[in-house]
Amino acid sequence: MVKVTLNDTVLAESDKTVVVEGNHYFPPDAINSAALTTSAADTHTVCPWKGTASYYDATIGGKTVVSDVAWYYPETKEKANNIKGYVAFYKNKVNIQ
Repeated sequence: MVKVTLNDTVLAESDKTVVVEGNHYFPPDAINSAALTTSAADTHTVCPWKGTASYYDATIGGKTVVSDVAWYYPETKEKANNIKGYVAFYKNKVNIQ
């Protein structure tokens, strides 16, 4: 079981993560959607083999506490279909156990 926390709030927890390039990608049903909001900066990045990533901010108690804390690929290129919609977190912004 892999768990992501920030300030004692669980952001994600699952035993069904997919590891890609050293990052745990969590299935959508393992995400605490109440604690993640669409990036206020509307951040997007492009990976040549995965596609275009969108980002989430961590919002706890109604306040954004960490910007662009996590990313996901709403649409993927063929080689990354196994992580479509899955969410990964920056290791330096959260606790991952």
